[in-house]
Amino acid sequence: MVSVVTDSTAYLPEGLAVERGIGVVPLQVTMGDRSALEGVDLTPAEFAAWIAGAGRRATTSQPSPAAFLDTFASCASEEIVAVHLSGALSGTVGAADAAGRTSGRTVRVVDSRQTGMGLGFAALAAASCAAAGGSLASVIDAAESAARATRTLFYVDTLEHLRRGGRIGAAAALVGTALSVKPLLHIADGAIAPLEKVRTASKAIARLEELAVAEAGSGPVDVAVHHLASAERAAALLARLTERLPNARTLLLSEVGAVVGAHTGPGMLAVVVHRLP
Repeated sequence: MVSVVTDSTAYLPEGLAVERGIGVVPLQVTMGDRSALEGVDLTPAEFAAWIAGAGRRATTSQPSPAAFLDTFASCASEEIVAVHLSGALSGTVGAADAAGRTSGRTVRVVDSRQTGMGLGFAALAAASCAAAGGSLASVIDAAESAARATRTLFYVDTLEHLRRGGRIGAAAALVGTALSVKPLLHIADGAIAPLEKVRTASKAIARLEELAVAEAGSGPVDVAVHHLASAERAAALLARLTERLPNARTLLLSEVGAVVGAHTGPGMLAVVVHRLP
């Protein structure tokens, strides 16, 4: 059976990676003089509390070669599909490919062009195909197809963290707008791009919900809600989406970690919609 690997920015709900046999390579985050591995020795709550401090900025980096090699070595199969976050946001896909070539195994790397459960749904689709006895090529196709069928929409309280981290891209035009304007963004062509500007946080979250419902349509979907240090708002949003999306096969809730949190800041909310065949 083909083995499947992803990275910590998939933010799969706790226990799901183990249940589905997916290896997870952690990315790294540096906070002042402390370096940590996301999801290993730093919790989302710890990170959110730290980054909320005045003037604090965290930096993030791709996994080390050793982290990739350790995960590849732990895989049961000699054939591995490694599904990672967008190459437009991180050098992780390139690092995975380089490590794969020295691993002594057949490693094929998929750039999901996503992050969060946009990546997670692709990894889960790959794992399902692998568990069903799919070939290396079919597992790759399952991951790529799932990623293409996924839309990631998100709200941030402020663009400041994106600006500091250099991940703002086309959304830079929103910097300097009135403080009352709350941005909605999305992942487009693997990068963060502006979607809409809304006047207040409550209206922005309501609009995020409407956009997610429209994206889901009337067909079968998987949906995930992400947040950072905003558990009550995320749970309320998930409850409303559960009512409004009766054809949803799966609805998941998970908190993002330090790598995405470093660029979005506390208070972020995201909805990931994966349209099923």
